[in-house]
Amino acid sequence: MVEMSELARSSSSGERTLALRFREGEAIEAPLLELARREGLVAAEITGIGALSAVTLGFFDLERQEYDEIEVGEQVEVLSLVGNLALFEGKPKLHAHIVVGKRDGSVMGGHLMDGRVRPTLELILNESPARLRRKTDPGTGLPLLDLDRTG
Repeated sequence: MVEMSELARSSSSGERTLALRFREGEAIEAPLLELARREGLVAAEITGIGALSAVTLGFFDLERQEYDEIEVGEQVEVLSLVGNLALFEGKPKLHAHIVVGKRDGSVMGGHLMDGRVRPTLELILNESPARLRRKTDPGTGLPLLDLDRTG
């Protein structure tokens, strides 16, 4: 299970800053969403660094309205992981992009589809005072932020 520490809480609004540490072998998305449900997080910005034994990146093909998956089946450093959590159909949904570095110094990046932690992944979550929600965009089929329903 993901280890968590509450780093700070704003006394006036109750937003939190959480530090998460994933253990070796853990997937990223499912434990993160479970923690968000358990902690009542409905909107947050996410940043992270660490390393993975394998990762699947995505590149959205607008014509087909689906992701092309790019498998990276080797140990990589997480150089940057940025994203957010927002409610979609009543549950927290992760939208994150990741840049990973290979042993030879080359980099790859894209939408985070899946990944396995090795040896660790550290994420910082900053809870948002706005209660962000997503809705399916008819033009792309993607669950995009619903900017009319924040707050």
